Amino acid sequence: MSLRLSVLLLVTLTCLARSGSAQTVDVEAELKKVQTDLEELKAEKQAMVERLEAAEGELKKLRETPKVAFSASLGGNGLQKTTDGNVDLVYRDVMTNVGGAYNTETGEFTAPVRGVYYIRFTANAPTDFPMSAVLYKNGGEIQLITHEQSSGEGSDTASNGGALLLEQGDTLKMVLWHNTHIWDNSNRHSTFTGFLLFPM
Repeated sequence: MSLRLSVLLLVTLTCLARSGSAQTVDVEAELKKVQTDLEELKAEKQAMVERLEAAEGELKKLRETPKVAFSASLGGNGLQKTTDGNVDLVYRDVMTNVGGAYNTETGEFTAPVRGVYYIRFTANAPTDFPMSAVLYKNGGEIQLITHEQSSGEGSDTASNGGALLLEQGDTLKMVLWHNTHIWDNSNRHSTFTGFLLFPM
């Protein structure tokens, strides 16, 4: 029974009782039924309010989740080669840096929130010398590697990637290993990419 109908019935019964023409109507029983209907309506309204509040809470969480995505290449620097220790790779040709978590000066990505991130990178270089590109977490833990030994004339392209659980503040960077090289130009053959899949 709708609230309007319940109220209308209540008013009608009250008027009948006052006019003395409700002798054959069990006014007390009808009033109890109306009261029961009103209680049910209140319970339904409370349940709807709770569902709405829960939905608004989820929407707020979604809006507050940072948007994180970056992609950069080594760019038109040509060949980078090291024969004297490892060298950090800095990908300065930025295609995307939503959220600003990738630092173009240091080449590091810093996770803004705890979550699962997808990270991918590619590497290209002539085949006359070993090629590498190695992903490090927090400066010391190797996560993913591409490495090719020299194999004569031509060039090689390699890639790697994976889903990584990162804590807030964890850093990722690419490193060129000792006695290897990597190459890029404006066509973006050697890239470093990542984005937040979901927060944890």
